[in-house]
Amino acid sequence: MAFTIPAKKVKVYLVGDSTISIKPVSKYPETGWGMPFAYFFDESVEVDNRAQNGRSTKSFINEGRWKAVTDSLKKGDYVFIQFGHNDEAKAKSTYTTEQEFKSYLEKYVNETLKAGSFPVLITPVARRRFDSEGNVKESHELYSAIVRNVASAMKVPMIDLDRKSMALMQEMGAENSKLLFNQLIPGQHPNYPAGINDNTHFNEYGARRIAELVLSELKKLNLELANRIVKR
Repeated sequence: MAFTIPAKKVKVYLVGDSTISIKPVSKYPETGWGMPFAYFFDESVEVDNRAQNGRSTKSFINEGRWKAVTDSLKKGDYVFIQFGHNDEAKAKSTYTTEQEFKSYLEKYVNETLKAGSFPVLITPVARRRFDSEGNVKESHELYSAIVRNVASAMKVPMIDLDRKSMALMQEMGAENSKLLFNQLIPGQHPNYPAGINDNTHFNEYGARRIAELVLSELKKLNLELANRIVKR
């Protein structure tokens, strides 16, 4: 009788900010892209979404959240690392300088590798910003460049979600790209009775489209994890 040996189970940790995180029901339809991402793999993969709203590379470490991940890491696990939104915000306590951001990313990578796990760096997903001529505008130029440089210098996989999400928004256009985000008119949803005009956080459709971008890029990286993506 022919049989196949089940694939060894692996865990994929997601660390980052509100664009990835799991949302409480009180925030729906706001959806982090890590939520639909978890359903694109076969039963050998467990996605552990540790991302939290408002966190930067610095605050995620200072709150002990990163240590909780490294304490759990096993050989062969994956860690997807996407920060930047709150690192670059100078008015927030989560702000990190460009040099600090670089150093913290290196720490995430080194400690993941030390555990025998696989780090995947991800540039911060773009905000919805267009100029008067309908061209999408850069959201994270400096901090995305740092992610690219760290990935190149440390020779670790990188997904350029900033550029890929910008391309998606450009393809959809200034008006239709609103369909990706948590934008509601007054009275449309009980969680937002006054409506909301959010160009940073996704709705369920937008989160799925962003998750699909990540998965598409993951396949191009030739990581073993890509073999576990369910064909859809």
